[in-house]
Amino acid sequence: MRPRAWFVVVAAGLLSLTVPLHADGSGDPAVAGSDDGKYADRDGNPTFKISADGTVDWYTAIGYVRYTANCMQCHGPDGLGSSFAPSLVDALKRLSYSQFLDTVTNGKKNVDASQELVMPSFGVNPNVMCYIDAIFIYLRARSDGALGRGRPQKSEPRPAGYSAAEDACMG
Repeated sequence: MRPRAWFVVVAAGLLSLTVPLHADGSGDPAVAGSDDGKYADRDGNPTFKISADGTVDWYTAIGYVRYTANCMQCHGPDGLGSSFAPSLVDALKRLSYSQFLDTVTNGKKNVDASQELVMPSFGVNPNVMCYIDAIFIYLRARSDGALGRGRPQKSEPRPAGYSAAEDACMG
């Protein structure tokens, strides 16, 4: 395994150990803090911020772009599901951040008498893992009903440290 891919897998695994689980899915999305334009709820989970005029935070906006590029082909437009994969808007009503991260990182297989559903592992795919928080934030906003369908029309500017973090992750 390449060093960068190994780092992504190890970092994702360590992060999932430090994030508390919620019985009610992703929990209360209210912003409790921020770090360089990235917002977190009271439990430290990534969350969205949408202003009264509809302006979304940078991570929600880039999450839409990355979801559309990497997840939409199976999970459908705007996270609503398709004949290939379930609605992520519905799934995040019961999945915590760490459960979401685990499923994306490691994949999942559900087999019953009528169907076989397989979510491939994306743990070594930097096009997904470098943006996993943004994808989660976008889907969390959709799941909580705070964000409608389609591309957000207005977003906050790119945070100062975002490009450096993206470059470091993508290698």
